[in-house]
Amino acid sequence: MTELSPFHIAFPVHDLDAARHFYGTIIGCAEGRSDTDWIDFDLYGHQIVAHRVAVRREAIIGHNSVDAHAVPVPHFGVVLPPADWRALADRLVAANVEFVIEPTVRFADEPGEQSTMFFLDPSGNALEFKSFRDVRQLFAK
Repeated sequence: MTELSPFHIAFPVHDLDAARHFYGTIIGCAEGRSDTDWIDFDLYGHQIVAHRVAVRREAIIGHNSVDAHAVPVPHFGVVLPPADWRALADRLVAANVEFVIEPTVRFADEPGEQSTMFFLDPSGNALEFKSFRDVRQLFAK
């Protein structure tokens, strides 16, 4: 696998203080630059930007069935090493974050076996964090 470049994503939030607490305190993202209407966060080396929007909308558009789970669409997240994934799952449980899909193993004993979890931020944006038993199987068929 080649070295990855950091990705960037900007997403809507209705409350910057709630976003700051959720991404900074609960998930553990370092805060970068900010202004009155946006905050940069370092999400495991990737730049995510919470932008305050005036109009609240339903963040989840739909769901797709994946390995018998209703996966929220759209969603974003990071593929983590197993120890980091477990630490994040434990932190989320300790913070009483409600899961859309509880921490689980998907595609057990198949190519692409992975641990995964889905949850929502305070503005309803869906996040997925996953970890592969063997990260070389990230794109395995």
